[in-house]
Amino acid sequence: MGFFLSALITVFIVVDPIAIAPLYLSLTSRMSEDEKNAVTRRSVVIAAAILVVFAVAGRYLLDYLGITVPAFYIAGGILLLLIAIDMLFARPSRTRETPEEEMAAIHSTDISVFPLAIPILAGPGAIATVVLYMRLASGDPFQIAAVFFAIAASLGSAYITMRSSGLVVRYLGRTGIGVTGRVMGILLAALAVQFVLTGIANYAHQTLHV
Repeated sequence: MGFFLSALITVFIVVDPIAIAPLYLSLTSRMSEDEKNAVTRRSVVIAAAILVVFAVAGRYLLDYLGITVPAFYIAGGILLLLIAIDMLFARPSRTRETPEEEMAAIHSTDISVFPLAIPILAGPGAIATVVLYMRLASGDPFQIAAVFFAIAASLGSAYITMRSSGLVVRYLGRTGIGVTGRVMGILLAALAVQFVLTGIANYAHQTLHV
C-alpha cells in the first residue's frame, strides 16, 4: 500500500492536472467545442502511450546505457526537486515548456502533440518518475500494476480537468490554483529529497560491499 500511494501521489503531482487548466484555456480559446474535445482526447492518448513505453522500456534503456539504480535515483530526485521549487514559487516549470516553446505552440496547427502531450502531460519529470518507480517495483506484478494505475489516474484527472477547465479556473481562480500548486510542491520536494537520500544510501551500500 505504501508503494501504491507513493507512486500515485508522485505521478499525480508531477503531471499536476489542476495547473493545466489555465494553459489549456489559453491554447484552445479559438477552438470550437468539438475541436477542444478532439484535442483533449488525442493529447491524453499520446501522453499515455509515451509514459507506458518508457515504463516498459525505460529499465532496459538504463541497463543498456550502464546507468545504475542509485545514479537514477539521485538524478530523478534532483529533477523532481527542481520541479517542486518551481511549484513552490509559482513559476512556470522549464521542464514542461520554455517561453520559446510556448510561442511555437501558439502557431502550432495541432497542439494535442505539442505542447499538450509533450512536454506538459508527459514531460521529462513524468517520464523520469515513471521509470524510477518501475525500477523500484523490481518486477513485482502488484507494484508494476500500481505504476500503471498511477499513470492512468493522473492522465484521467488531466482529461477531466481539461474538459472542465473553465469551471476549474472560475471556482479556484489563479490564487487557488497557485495555493494548490504550492502545497503539492512541498510534498514533491520531500519525495525528491527522499529519492536522493535513497540513491546515496544505495550507492554507499554497494561501495562498501564491493
